[in-house]
Amino acid sequence: MFEPFTLEGRHVRLVPLSIGQVDELLEAANSDRATFGFTSVPSDRAGMVAYVESALRHAAAGDQVPFATHSKDRGGIVGSTRFYELEPWDWASTDGPPPDAADRVRDRASIGHTWLGTVAQRTPVNTEAKLLMLTHAFEVWGVRAVRLQTDSRNERSRTAIARIGCRLDGVLRVDRPAPDGSVRHSAVFSMTADEWPAARRRLEERLAG
Repeated sequence: MFEPFTLEGRHVRLVPLSIGQVDELLEAANSDRATFGFTSVPSDRAGMVAYVESALRHAAAGDQVPFATHSKDRGGIVGSTRFYELEPWDWASTDGPPPDAADRVRDRASIGHTWLGTVAQRTPVNTEAKLLMLTHAFEVWGVRAVRLQTDSRNERSRTAIARIGCRLDGVLRVDRPAPDGSVRHSAVFSMTADEWPAARRRLEERLAG
């Protein structure tokens, strides 16, 4: 289990997800649901409570780190995101672990379960949140790669993921149920540690522009 932590930038603060945030999360989720066609975002209190409780169970198991996304400009919670699929590789099955393996928290991490209310869309919130999370993953945890994925039909999300510097690895066909009741094919993107320095510079330039 990871101790809860906060990631903070100029526009956004990512704070540990908690049951006490349900009302604010629900308000953000119901401001306008037009962009949630490919994303599972609860629309009622019971659903949001279950959503948060599930995330907290995963956090207690040590395989997720969920956040509420707090917009400093708006002065409140505008969505949620998390680290998940925090994967340590089995180096014992090889001829020997790499020299730095003892210091590595995880070899790979995924970023996802991300949604924002309409008031925070097309603002610096998502860009800075990704910068904060990628910085933590690569520079604090020392991961080798970060993975992000989305419904293959979600062109808006695919474009946003590519813009932060991730590359398309491929499409997992018939991957999982989609929120609309269809079967989702998942477009899988990733960024490696070698690619991170250049991606970080571009993200910082975008936020400064």
